[in-house]
Amino acid sequence: MPSEETQVIVGASLAGAKAAETLRAEGFSGRVVLVGAESERPYERPPLTKGYLLGKEERSGAYVHEEGWYADNDVELLLGVAAVGIDRSAHEVRLADGRRLGYDKLLLTTGASPRRLATPGADLTGVHYVRTMGDGMALQEALRPGDKRVVVVGAGWIGLEAAAAAREYGNEVTVVEPDPTPLYRHLGPELGESFADLHRRHGVEFVLGEGVSEVRGSGRLSGVVTTGDRELPADLVIVGIGVVPNTGLAEAAGLEVDNGIVVDSSLRTSDPDVYAAGDVANFQHPLLGRRIRVEHWSNALDGGPVAARAMLGQDVVYDRIPYFFTDQYELGMEAAGVPEPGEYDEVVYRGDVSSGEYIAFWLSGGRVVAGMNVNVWDVTDDIQALIRSARPVEVARLTDPKVALSDIAPS
Repeated sequence: MPSEETQVIVGASLAGAKAAETLRAEGFSGRVVLVGAESERPYERPPLTKGYLLGKEERSGAYVHEEGWYADNDVELLLGVAAVGIDRSAHEVRLADGRRLGYDKLLLTTGASPRRLATPGADLTGVHYVRTMGDGMALQEALRPGDKRVVVVGAGWIGLEAAAAAREYGNEVTVVEPDPTPLYRHLGPELGESFADLHRRHGVEFVLGEGVSEVRGSGRLSGVVTTGDRELPADLVIVGIGVVPNTGLAEAAGLEVDNGIVVDSSLRTSDPDVYAAGDVANFQHPLLGRRIRVEHWSNALDGGPVAARAMLGQDVVYDRIPYFFTDQYELGMEAAGVPEPGEYDEVVYRGDVSSGEYIAFWLSGGRVVAGMNVNVWDVTDDIQALIRSARPVEVARLTDPKVALSDIAPS
């Protein structure tokens, strides 16, 4: 591989760090530059609402690599400086400090930013978002010593994990969600209600079917008003209402953008020398037969290396089944596939949902399109095999705990 080539990665994220690692692992000996607007070296985000937020994991465990890894592998790590422009004709990236980086191939792993509350009082002290390491540190400090009234806005994964952490610290927690159940857009109503029951058993209150119309306070917040005119006292508000892909750099450069940076199944953008991976990439999934943009940890972990191999000219296709996991109280869960409403016509279960140990399968035309195992382990590979097979299954066997999933899934 030509040693004079330069590969630039904009976004010192999990996807970006794993791409840099893969470039070196695949034998690329040219220049590798990893650019990050944050001052922290690349880290993984799940601990911010899981182990680290709960004080059960050290901050150091979130980093992708040891501090010396970048120098040891000749990866130039430029932190605390944002990329502000791309000159595609000149093959250059312009940095906020005036520097210009020439590139042969460019990878954008710019991630996403939290969707902000657009209500009066949303900028009051005490309103928290969780995206960066700094956010996680501030929220952990705010939740201690556990004597606060916490309102969580949004009952998606981030909101529920934050609610669980707040309760484990001993705070009073109310979750406000416009949809009829938690996780409605992620799991549908069938499973969303089971997560509501889990949190209710741990003392969380839900206000469903309502949003937030105002955050009240003088300097510091004192409460939240819902769209149903309920007044909820609050010392702390945690907002988890989704994220917006960071596409500004790509848009300004004239790349195709539509709910993320549009890429093909090799993660290549509309410019053959520019790639995108992670939360920001809207990619064509060859197995699902449609475009998806995935905001989960595994997408960054798996997508960065695929993009790196594509940058090196390898014939690669990104066809990983989306994977997600969560830990809330005594519940541990893994999910595979994209069980969004409209993408399935039936949900069936192996085990009793009320027992807290079960597997849910989402079916479309008799085919498994997604699966979620709750407090049942070592079945993810079998569930993924069922999804990949795209073959109809016998529901009676699928739901029978006496039939091994490996006997149903193709080898």
